Amino acid sequence: MTVTEETAPASHYDRIGGASSVKAAVELFYDKVLADPELAGYFTDVEMAGQRRHLALMLTVVLGGPNEYTGRGLAEAHQPLNITVAHYAKVGEHLTATLTELGVPADILADVQTVLGQVQGQVVAAGNRSGV
Repeated sequence: MTVTEETAPASHYDRIGGASSVKAAVELFYDKVLADPELAGYFTDVEMAGQRRHLALMLTVVLGGPNEYTGRGLAEAHQPLNITVAHYAKVGEHLTATLTELGVPADILADVQTVLGQVQGQVVAAGNRSGV
């Protein structure tokens, strides 16, 4: 082991426990979202096993893990859904609650929330962005 390896900080992905922790977060997150009557309708015609896999890959990237995501971009996947700012915020609340429930450290939560803020414009429908 080199000095660099010994002193390099662990990624958020590694700090939370890697793939198994991301998978657990995605499962709990979608349980919350699908139980939310305001959000469940977005997933009526969605193949959820694939959806969960896509989110796990994206969350892995956000957390500094390996980038193996090959799906559509955020805007391409979400713009046709006509997502509102309020619904985007609710999804963010469910994600934050999920990560908190699983014991994710505050600094990682803050970084995830920063990313949510950065990508909001790609997810929220263009006609629904007033007040952003």
